[in-house]
Amino acid sequence: MSSQPQEENSKDDNKYDEANRLLSNESSQQPSSDSDEEVAYESREKVVIVDFEPVNSTDTVDFSITPPFSWKKLWLFTGPGFLMSIAFLDPGNLEGDLQAGAIAGYSLLWLLMWATAMGLLIQLLSARVGVATGRHLAELCREEYPYWASLLLWFMAELALIGADIQEVIGSAIAIQILSHGVLPLWVGVIITASDCFIFLFLENYGVRKLEAVFAVLIATMALSFAWMFGETKPNVKELIIGILVPKLSSKTIRQAVGVVGCVIMPHNVFLHSALVQSRKIDLHKKGRVQEALNYYSIESSVALIISFMINLFVTTVFAKGFYGTNKANSIGLVNAGQYLEEKYGGGLLPILYIWGIGLLAAGQSSTITGTYAGQFIMGGFLNLRLKKWLRALITRSFAIVPTIIVALIFNTSEASLDILNEWLNVLQSIQIPFALIPLLTLVSKEQVMGDFRIGPILEKVAWTVAALVIVINGYLLLDFFSSEVNGLLFGSLVCIGTAAYVAFIIYLISRCGSLSSSWFTLLLPEKFAYRGN
Repeated sequence: MSSQPQEENSKDDNKYDEANRLLSNESSQQPSSDSDEEVAYESREKVVIVDFEPVNSTDTVDFSITPPFSWKKLWLFTGPGFLMSIAFLDPGNLEGDLQAGAIAGYSLLWLLMWATAMGLLIQLLSARVGVATGRHLAELCREEYPYWASLLLWFMAELALIGADIQEVIGSAIAIQILSHGVLPLWVGVIITASDCFIFLFLENYGVRKLEAVFAVLIATMALSFAWMFGETKPNVKELIIGILVPKLSSKTIRQAVGVVGCVIMPHNVFLHSALVQSRKIDLHKKGRVQEALNYYSIESSVALIISFMINLFVTTVFAKGFYGTNKANSIGLVNAGQYLEEKYGGGLLPILYIWGIGLLAAGQSSTITGTYAGQFIMGGFLNLRLKKWLRALITRSFAIVPTIIVALIFNTSEASLDILNEWLNVLQSIQIPFALIPLLTLVSKEQVMGDFRIGPILEKVAWTVAALVIVINGYLLLDFFSSEVNGLLFGSLVCIGTAAYVAFIIYLISRCGSLSSSWFTLLLPEKFAYRGN
């Protein structure tokens, strides 16, 4: 008689142990803010997504089905895509736009449109990784690659971020110089811009949505400023439409074409977007909810990049109308663009010089703050640092501000020197592009990482084709730059050694993407001979 209760108790204990084991496995799959792992957002910081559809208490909810579209939910998901789009509007991009317009006229507008579309594809894949895994790209790279490779990827990402940040801070400083009528020198503008780190920390304390609202105001400021310039200068609408619809490229505009494409893919932005999408609370165990998040993020990112395309279009066409075919076309840059606009269109009640300055300041300030944001995610993810936010922001901001102040002091008096510096910074960022794209495409294609949300073979081939195209175009930029800049045996030898190491690391990264070779071989071989697995 006594053996039966003992047997039942042992069964209950076994069930209890099994339940604990399953619960612990489930919780280990979901990133926890209490663990030692670095996370993009703590649970308390995330925006809660509320279900607006009425559900009867008697109905069982099937979480494998994607809920119907809701405008209210789209509003809750709106934000990360607009923060991501700021990298398409930074001062480096604006300089590429104005030079393309001044030198190539309206002829490269089609390329601007397709480059933005390629950028959208890459950013959607970045968002997909972040949503489906609950981890951002830097964290996943740390787990995917050996320690030495992940450290090298972190170093490359930091270099790209520093290069972008210098351009953004210098752009803001130029805007401050314009708006102060030259009273404040460049280095003072740099120090003022550096203070955005503390503005960023202040805004973060009020929550994610408040921070996103500030960026929305800055984007609106850019849109209104450059739209006003567009209306004031009255570009040729017929040539504008032809420029968008009819592909045209000549040997004289090849460098500007490469610049247009190269400015769109920003390495640090690929890392940033995969972290930003985690600002919403999504249950990774509910397939329908994950797919719903992907759908809403795709919509808001597309809208954000359409707006960024329109802003870039305004800048390109304004300078195409004013300076295409003139003697000033080849000498125009970010430093003297405001002065040339004033000479061309004069003052008036609202001088175009100050409108340009306001738009440039909004572009510079917004992009430097997102740069600080990206720096936190990149450093925290690769190095697994759990530091206080103010300390992390201070460290990442110091990485860029210290060299920028040095640059501002050295190049303050020379426009030509600033243009040369800008070319070197563009090269620095172009070099880093493969080290963001290849890990992204490797991870988003892996079933072990993405589960049901890995991309299909067709999208995978399209993504690798776009990545290869971007890498080749930037490779042309590097070849063109170094062929004109490299002089002397010693410098040439160092460049050759560096190039060999660079190519070797790219080959190593590609070799780790087994799914790429698998998907291509399945096209070439009969199904029974096709390569299976990674």
